[in-house]
Amino acid sequence: MKIFFSENRVDYSNYTFDYAIYCWKESQQELPEIYEKGFLPYTGDLSIEGDIFYLARSLRVDLDNFDDTSENRRVNRLVEPLKVELEVVKKEDFDLNDPTFVEFCQEYISQRIGDDNMSMERWQYILSREIGTHIFRFSSEGKFLGFILTALDKDILHYWFAFFDTEYMRTHSLGKWMMWRAIRWAKDNGLKYVYLGTAYKPGALYKIRDHKGLAYYNGYEWSKDIEKLKELCKTDLEPKEADHFKMMGDKNGFLRNL
Repeated sequence: MKIFFSENRVDYSNYTFDYAIYCWKESQQELPEIYEKGFLPYTGDLSIEGDIFYLARSLRVDLDNFDDTSENRRVNRLVEPLKVELEVVKKEDFDLNDPTFVEFCQEYISQRIGDDNMSMERWQYILSREIGTHIFRFSSEGKFLGFILTALDKDILHYWFAFFDTEYMRTHSLGKWMMWRAIRWAKDNGLKYVYLGTAYKPGALYKIRDHKGLAYYNGYEWSKDIEKLKELCKTDLEPKEADHFKMMGDKNGFLRNL
């Protein structure tokens, strides 16, 4: 892998010189290490031929510390009557051009994501990336209820993009259930970590509230301070005078604990 920095904001008034931090994956075998370092896949530019990752406040579940919460059990009880079956299919064995799958994804994008945020062209680009290795397929009595594009390698799983039948969203909390079911599958199959994407803004709080064993990448380590994470998410949209280190009251204490 190769890590590189791209200049961003400049604020000489408090000596803040921002850099976006990227990782270029040179081989698929590097995936676990890339995720361990806090990176997540970047697919915002369809002209990029290689697999690029960005450093962010990544969220993961340590499966040694994972157990079902009361909310997990509640949602599972809602879904149980549907008798959902889960199949884990290698992407190479999955027909990505199947009209049923394409239409399912297109409808979800239109309803939940928005064509401005996720065009079908971008979705096809994401599917073509080597990063995504498996499709989690959910069905009930022959009817497809959802799909998850995942990166599965050694002892890690990245829950990357999920699509589900929105008819069951409010009545059965199907989206929440699929995330829990993927985590439960990973634990039952002896994996170590499940990566859940970023943890920014209040919209990410549902991931944090619903699952045990969480940690987030804070720029230098995986932190289990979930109360701090909740505080960060709640204040992400507020303007910041400087970076977190400059605003710390006890900078020396922080440095001693590095």
